[in-house]
Amino acid sequence: MPSLSLVIPLYNEEGNVADLVREIVAALPSTALELILVDDCSTDATVAHIPRHPFVRILQFSENRGQSAAMHAGIMAASAPIIALLDGDLQNDPRDLPAMLDLLHQGFDLVCGYRAKRRDSAFKRLQSRIANLVRSRFTGDGVRDTGCTLKVMRAPCRHSLILFRGMHRFIPALIKGAGYRLAEIPVNHRPRVSGVSKYGFGNRALRATTDMFGVKWLLSRQCPYQLHQPPETAPPTPPT
Repeated sequence: MPSLSLVIPLYNEEGNVADLVREIVAALPSTALELILVDDCSTDATVAHIPRHPFVRILQFSENRGQSAAMHAGIMAASAPIIALLDGDLQNDPRDLPAMLDLLHQGFDLVCGYRAKRRDSAFKRLQSRIANLVRSRFTGDGVRDTGCTLKVMRAPCRHSLILFRGMHRFIPALIKGAGYRLAEIPVNHRPRVSGVSKYGFGNRALRATTDMFGVKWLLSRQCPYQLHQPPETAPPTPPT
């Protein structure tokens, strides 16, 4: 039984996936791992480059459905009590995971990484900074960098997630809105060395703005409840 499930969405990452698996194993040498690699119908040889270790599970979509669907499928398939999310492009550093796990065990339910020193273009950093500021204030999630995929959560948090295109940008808002405790930690961010980014201005800003209004409405309409627990009573005294 694994103690940690790592969910990694993949789309055309044939030049990165083998190195990523090796880095994860090196970063967590004493952890019982489950790696769930979700291939979003790649058009290259990504699946063929995945190392076939006993702890590696491969989920393959029959058609391209996007990052949110790949994340959701992997999260729901995880069998460990703790679930981690990483990008498949090697820009997330698996060596950040031990510190994130330590913080989770201090009483939090979700730990989000934020890229203290981003290895992206100036325009991309500015675009992301504005989007994060608007989103955080609008949804109240308090997260400074939701674009950073690197996250660690307790498995029950996944029941707060509702699948829609763009869900991956609002994982902290949905989980925090369900009453779970959230923390942030600075993480390393590395430049992409193979492949190309799958996201541009249209799906990073315009679609995210539309999704933001939907998530805000959803959070405002939540109806949490708790079942009544009757007080425990002492067992009857047997007759003498």
